Amino acid sequence: MLATILSAAAVYVVAEPVDLRKSIDGLALAVESSLGYSPLSGAVFVFFNRGRDKVKLLWWDRHGFWLAYKRLENGRFRKPVQGTISRSDLLLLLEGVDLTVARFRAVRAGRVG
Repeated sequence: MLATILSAAAVYVVAEPVDLRKSIDGLALAVESSLGYSPLSGAVFVFFNRGRDKVKLLWWDRHGFWLAYKRLENGRFRKPVQGTISRSDLLLLLEGVDLTVARFRAVRAGRVG
């Protein structure tokens, strides 16, 4: 499943909270109405509940839809603004990293010897 997410065409976050009792059909409809994209595009679509302690991922592969669900036992997900994020940002987001303050630093190779 992780390989499928990492090979996705793009990752889109839906900013407004979504009732996560919705299943595949309801979330696919939310993709079309909120983002204006086709849920069959091969992209991963990320949905949060109002309390931001639950997240669902929806994506299509060539055979059908995948639906992943994660619930935090403590804390909340930090939600980025609606739009596209990178696949690496998605993995950080799912680990609970606040992307608004996280920064990548350039690493310079040192001399070995």
